[in-house]
Amino acid sequence: MARILCIDYGQKRTGIAVTDEMQIIASGLTTIPSATAIDFLKDYFSKEKVELVLIGEPKQMNGTPSQSASIIKGFVTHFTNHFPDMKVVRVDERFTSKMAFQTMIDSGLKKKQRQNKGLIDEISATIMLQDYLSRKMF
Repeated sequence: MARILCIDYGQKRTGIAVTDEMQIIASGLTTIPSATAIDFLKDYFSKEKVELVLIGEPKQMNGTPSQSASIIKGFVTHFTNHFPDMKVVRVDERFTSKMAFQTMIDSGLKKKQRQNKGLIDEISATIMLQDYLSRKMF
């Protein structure tokens, strides 16, 4: 089987998570500067087989697109231009940053470590991916 990759795209940073080849476990891969996302993905796809990419879709509480939705929509267009054969699924990313921060607290990270916004982005991508895997299994 091939991996599933999840992207939590942001204006400055992009968190990336990936499954194992059996698509059972979601793990944080890295956080990169958003400007380097396409180059990073070209390199990653050349080394690893990925069958599906999840990209976070920011929404407000009432389900309407958030302010950052247009930035991410631009990235999705850019992504599909570079990787036209890659299947893309948009996933709701509401609450993932808060859940990621709580995960950092629950795992005992010190206050200084919890200020690492890149780690929050990576954990957010992992949460989105694990949620997708959980829904896929049922």
